[in-house]
Amino acid sequence: MRKGEVRRATRETDISLSLDIDGTGAGAIDTGIPFFDHMLTSFARHGRMDLTIRAVGDLEVDAHHTIEDIGIVLGAALSEAIGDGRGITRFADAAVPMDEALARAALDVGGRGYLVFEGSFSPAGPGGIPGDLIEHFFYSLCTKAGITAHITVAGRNDHHICEAAFKAFARALRAAVAIDPAMAGDVPSTKGTL
Repeated sequence: MRKGEVRRATRETDISLSLDIDGTGAGAIDTGIPFFDHMLTSFARHGRMDLTIRAVGDLEVDAHHTIEDIGIVLGAALSEAIGDGRGITRFADAAVPMDEALARAALDVGGRGYLVFEGSFSPAGPGGIPGDLIEHFFYSLCTKAGITAHITVAGRNDHHICEAAFKAFARALRAAVAIDPAMAGDVPSTKGTL
């Protein structure tokens, strides 16, 4: 029962999120940003995580606060679901092609949040979302969850690049949080703690 449930309410956003990292890939996402809903639904599906998100944000300003805060809340829920990390695989990577685009994600679910994001989007951004917000979403998620991630993207179509990145991150995360029978319930660190 590795689950996380987080609610965050500020003057800018009100977000409720539940996550089961041992789920089936079911996603029920409503952020008010259709393209972002599509990305998070892909994330749930390819990560085989059940994910429910209800977000109300100040979209009349722009999408920044909503996307950033969803990253924070998702990161907090992942941290809660992973707990002390006992028995997890910890390290994983995945590469996902999507037509002309290719994304790679290498993760360490080791308690230290850090993001290296290499690649870019066109000035318009995917789905009308500024490209720097996609990177900022992953930054917010990783720093809150304690995940070190290296994400590399390339391609010509913003939609394909972004979707490949979400899928690659999700597949790597799925593998990194999987229980490794060889760990026999130990914490995967020479320190004895993540």
